[in-house]
Amino acid sequence: MEKALVLYLLSPSIECAIIQGREYFLMNNIYFDNSATTQIDPNVMMEMLPFLKDKYGNPSSAHSLGREARQAIELSRGILAKALGADPSEITFTSGATESNNLCLKGVTERFLKEGKKISIIVSEVEHPSVIDTAKELGARGVKIIYAGANKAGEIDPKRIFTQIEPSTVLISCMLGNNEVGTIEPIATLSSMVKIVRGKRKDGDLPLYLHTDAVQAFNYLNCNVDFLGVDFLSLSAHKIYGPKGVGALYARETAKFSRLIDGGGQEKGVRSGTENVAGIVGFGKAVEISQKERLANLKALTKLRDRLITGVLKNVKSSHLTGHPENRLPHIASFVFEGIEGEALLLLLDKEGIFVSTGSACSSKSLAPSHVLTAMGINPAWSHGSIRMSLGKYSTREEVDYVIKTLPDLVEKLREMSPVL
Repeated sequence: MEKALVLYLLSPSIECAIIQGREYFLMNNIYFDNSATTQIDPNVMMEMLPFLKDKYGNPSSAHSLGREARQAIELSRGILAKALGADPSEITFTSGATESNNLCLKGVTERFLKEGKKISIIVSEVEHPSVIDTAKELGARGVKIIYAGANKAGEIDPKRIFTQIEPSTVLISCMLGNNEVGTIEPIATLSSMVKIVRGKRKDGDLPLYLHTDAVQAFNYLNCNVDFLGVDFLSLSAHKIYGPKGVGALYARETAKFSRLIDGGGQEKGVRSGTENVAGIVGFGKAVEISQKERLANLKALTKLRDRLITGVLKNVKSSHLTGHPENRLPHIASFVFEGIEGEALLLLLDKEGIFVSTGSACSSKSLAPSHVLTAMGINPAWSHGSIRMSLGKYSTREEVDYVIKTLPDLVEKLREMSPVL
């Protein structure tokens, strides 16, 4: 019997072999869930290691080991501030974007609730659960929540939001790039609407702030805070090839909010608790790398994403792309497949070593249809057949082609077991 001969490595995930004259693909794992989390960059890991081993001082300590940790934090703060076009004093490190979003929404509203004022906030219906659920909690506390709808492509309408702003509105929250369907939102245009409202408000009136969750967009879009015109911006390190458990909230100097955590007064008294030094160092390095690679990754991933979308829509019948067909983040390709359950397809793909998501990883345990797809008006029956494939800088063309080749048979297998089709 002719022995298997591995001819060449097609990608880090796929090898090509010949067995008895026939070509076979030997596949390891293909990771297409980069919107959920990314593989840590080796250079980020190397930057962090000294602060996990030898440079372990508490940054609040006055001795040299503590001062060394403090200097490392401030270096990373400066790197992030430069990337955002902000002042370092406007950056607060957090445990991640969920905390950043909570800190913004609760911090702004708490400031006025303490004064006994009736206030409202506007949030888009396609926000991450950390914004949507926070808004619901604030609503239970007496804050009026105004929801901004989205069209079938997942886009909000700044002009429509303009008409929803009330004299009591103190905050508008809308993400820059959607984490489920990839649609890019017109934040800069929305900012121009906010400026018009501010111009009409008088001394003594409530302020109006604009917040954006830029977690998925930072790797690929211009996130300069003046370009966007935002007062608050949330980020998370593990979505940009950095470590989990660390994020940041940008808050413009003129944007005032209340702290949520009391204690030792770290982060200028805004967010008490001993800082995650190694994580913050890794965050800073990830930001530095992201800025250098941004344009190259944008170009490469756009090509891979479009190849994936074209291949899936062509080879899988009754499949539909969700999100804007063009104005979308370069790494996200999201689909609904008629007549199947997305969870079942995810499990079949998992058995093939292909890792994807049915939507936001933060809420994927829910059996309810995605709130994002529901807000977009997607058929509820189709919503249950949703799959999100999110590429990363380590993804390859060979991996994309393998997924395109593998997916149709798995979808048809599920449909054969389904009474719907």
